[in-house]
Amino acid sequence: MRISERHRTGPASSRHALYGLAIPSNVLKALQKRGIYCTPGISLEHQHLAGRYVLRGVESGGAVSDMGRACAFVAEDGSPLPWLQPIHSIAVNGRHAIYLAERMVRIEMLRSERTWELAITLHTLSRIPERARPQIVAKPLFRGRDGLLSVDLWKGENRGLRGKVAPIFYSRAGEVLPLPPPFEEAIRKTTAAVCCVGCKHTHVGVPPMVAVINHLTEKEQPA
Repeated sequence: MRISERHRTGPASSRHALYGLAIPSNVLKALQKRGIYCTPGISLEHQHLAGRYVLRGVESGGAVSDMGRACAFVAEDGSPLPWLQPIHSIAVNGRHAIYLAERMVRIEMLRSERTWELAITLHTLSRIPERARPQIVAKPLFRGRDGLLSVDLWKGENRGLRGKVAPIFYSRAGEVLPLPPPFEEAIRKTTAAVCCVGCKHTHVGVPPMVAVINHLTEKEQPA
C-alpha cells in the first residue's frame, strides 16, 4: 500500500504507527468471516468554517467467542474524548462513534482466543513551512505482543470483570512490560470491547456533555 501525502508520517514514525497493527492477511480474512470490522486508520480533515485541520478517528470493532478486534481514541493525558457523533447500526461489531481532535491517542487491540496484541500511538499535526496543509505525525507509545489474560471475558459469567482487567505483556526476556499509567483505564475498557460479543456501542468515548462535566469537575478539585 502506497502512503499518500494525506497520510504521510515524519521520518521517526513507523508505518504501523499510522495504519495500526500489521495484521496478516489470513487473520484479516478470519475477522471478516466472523463479521468483525475495525477501522484504525486516522485521516486529516479540514474544517472550512473554523479554518483549521483536525484528525478524524472512528471507534470500532467487537468480538465473537474466539476472536476480537477494537480501536478506540483518547486524549493525550488518557482522558476520554467526546465523540462528534455516535453511529447506530443494525449490524454489530463495526463502527460505533466518530472523533475529531488536533491531537489524539489511538489504542488498538487484537485478540485470538486468549492471546492479545496491543498498540498505542500518539497522533499529532505537524506544520510544514510554506504549506497550508499539515501532515500527520504518529509516535509509538507502547507495543505489546502475545499478551495473556486467563479470564474468558466474552463469557456471560465473567461479564462483571469487563473494564477491570487487561492482558499482561512480556518482553522477549520474559519481564513484565508495565502498561503506560495514563492509559490503563482506556486499555481495560478496550479489553472489554475486544470481548464484547455482538458489540453495538462505544466502550471508551463519551458524549460531549459528559466530557464537559468531567473537565469542570477536575478544575474544581484542590491541587
